[in-house]
Amino acid sequence: MASKYKRVLLKLSGQIIAGKKGFGFLKPSLHHLRDEIKDAYNLNVEIGIVVGGGNIFRGKEAVRNFGTERVSADYMGMIATLINALLLQNILEKQNLPTRVMSAINVAELAEPFIRRKAIRHLEKRRIVIFACGTGNPFFTTDTAAVLRAIEIESEAILKGTKVKGIYDRDPEKFKGAKFLKELTFQNAIEKRIKVMDTTAFSLAMENNLPIFVFNILKKGYLRRLLTGENIGTVVSENL
Repeated sequence: MASKYKRVLLKLSGQIIAGKKGFGFLKPSLHHLRDEIKDAYNLNVEIGIVVGGGNIFRGKEAVRNFGTERVSADYMGMIATLINALLLQNILEKQNLPTRVMSAINVAELAEPFIRRKAIRHLEKRRIVIFACGTGNPFFTTDTAAVLRAIEIESEAILKGTKVKGIYDRDPEKFKGAKFLKELTFQNAIEKRIKVMDTTAFSLAMENNLPIFVFNILKKGYLRRLLTGENIGTVVSENL
């Protein structure tokens, strides 16, 4: 079955890479992501990826626990995303998947600088592009970076891979009675302060009418099923 989309952006958190450990890297988690991305690539969909860095470093925790200055902490967090991007690149390339890492801050020895037209050209040439270092600016999350990059590369949708079914009215890992939400408008997500993405990310997606699909990427085959149009997870869009 063919993909419903020509080009998408996949957003992954550092926690997905860390798996049950919650910190660092877990080999089975990385191999699972590799297989899911390869399966999606074989649908002839063009794939951009933004990966977080929370499995290595969390800026807010450094500020809170060590008194780290916020701007410095945010830049350290950007470097953490670069480490994850380079690791993911190497794992994908071992499966003969052409991959490029593009960074929002200058690390010429490790990654290409982000240039919009060049990123689109990579995608058109069937290369998976991993966007590292967020927006390159402090005070912005990798969720906001994902929406920004998706708009810039003219992605048709954002696929937010999580470790739960989709969006709930409360944290399902803390509240047994949490209610699953099959669909939401951007306005609902902002008003309800849905934590799966920050308000800036939702607002930017709303302004550009860019749908966000939130799904459990830890389930085998779910990424492919979502790409082929199956009704999986939660969709956040302009209109229900």
